Amino acid sequence: MAMLESFANTFKIPELRKRILLTAGLVFICRLISMIPTPGVDWQTLQQELERIRETAGAGGGLMDWFNVFSGGALNQCAVGFLSIWPYISASIIIQLLTAVIPTLERMRREGESGRVKLAQITRYLTIGICVFQSFALATALQNPASFGLGGVQIVTRPGFGFNIMTVIAMTTASLLVMWLADQITQRGIGNGTSLIIMINITSRLPVAIIEAWTRYFGLGGITATRSPIELLLLLLFGFLITMGTVMLTQGVRKVPIHSTRRAAGGGNSYGMQQTYMPLRVNYTGVMPIIFAGPLIQFPAALLSRIPAEITWLGWLKWLGVQLSDMTSPLHLAVYALLIMFFAFFWVATQFNAMQISDNLKREGSYVPGIRPGRATAEYLDALMTRVTLIGGLGLLIIALVPQFLRGMMELPWEMASFFGGTSLLIIVGVALDTLRQMESHLLMRNYDGFLKHGRLRSRR
Repeated sequence: MAMLESFANTFKIPELRKRILLTAGLVFICRLISMIPTPGVDWQTLQQELERIRETAGAGGGLMDWFNVFSGGALNQCAVGFLSIWPYISASIIIQLLTAVIPTLERMRREGESGRVKLAQITRYLTIGICVFQSFALATALQNPASFGLGGVQIVTRPGFGFNIMTVIAMTTASLLVMWLADQITQRGIGNGTSLIIMINITSRLPVAIIEAWTRYFGLGGITATRSPIELLLLLLFGFLITMGTVMLTQGVRKVPIHSTRRAAGGGNSYGMQQTYMPLRVNYTGVMPIIFAGPLIQFPAALLSRIPAEITWLGWLKWLGVQLSDMTSPLHLAVYALLIMFFAFFWVATQFNAMQISDNLKREGSYVPGIRPGRATAEYLDALMTRVTLIGGLGLLIIALVPQFLRGMMELPWEMASFFGGTSLLIIVGVALDTLRQMESHLLMRNYDGFLKHGRLRSRR
């Protein structure tokens, strides 16, 4: 009841109400962009072919399901907003990784606000390049559907160079518009615009998942139910538990005690001691390992599984592609798990700079009790972060594998299984917590109660 009152209080604050309504309006525009079909594409034929691929449960089906969930269903009608915010996210990830290895980019990051502006500009230029490449590749695939497992149907009504140019311009413009809307949400709305758009794209598939669940357990439109409603009850209970575990993983931190010395009030040589802590997030990598691992398996699997059967000496590669494409096969699960753990440690190794943190602590007159300042502190933080990453990586691995196990053991459709773990659940939980935290900050600033009776929501960053 108290939480409902807190939500009602959000509309009593004029500034917060304005931010919420602005965010809702901009998100509506983003969803509208993801529903406008690309000119020249017979999206109804495309939708029929995609449905056929899903029924075959091949590598293409895995890729199509992944694209459809994260584009908010834009793939079904080949919308101009199919690329959505993902080219900008890809560019941001590339720049973050390059910053750790290119000294020029590292110096830009250390320059403060001016350096961040330069990095943001470079990221936007890279976004344009990624948009052009991806949209041109998609236009080529649509004009050659047989090469990509879409059968011998004609999807593009007027193929040719003109269609390529029109598709590149339309999709690049739509993606850049979504990027700009995301910036407006971050600056003038509530929450992080980029993350919020991704979450809305994912949750837009929830009605489809609900319809599939109703058809599966209760029947719909003359279709007889195939499973008992008791299974649905157990599934909902399991979903609650996995969501609770995801919240704990997202919010979990390892507190490192920090002692700071500072001059006492009144001058002189007397010093006071301040005790605080440094939070090391258990899930420091966020959703990045899953985002990296999924396509890294599916793309090679899609290519290998399409090796012609006539080339017998490459039969083992075709078998490998088929096994990797099957999300329930032991080989796919083993490779997927290894990639997630690898990228968890790789991301921490490139983004967590223990030496820089140690230097900052030393410069501020702070230290970890029992540890010498300087290199000893850096080695201690690095070893501690390695252990924390192991725990966080294992938790991330469990959440990531849940949809695959549900799909294999219970034969759940991907639209349903994706909401019980994996990237979808991690993004939904993380973005929801961040958005609620910002709303709670506005409430507390104006002497309203927060969403929690005890404590406050913690940022995942």
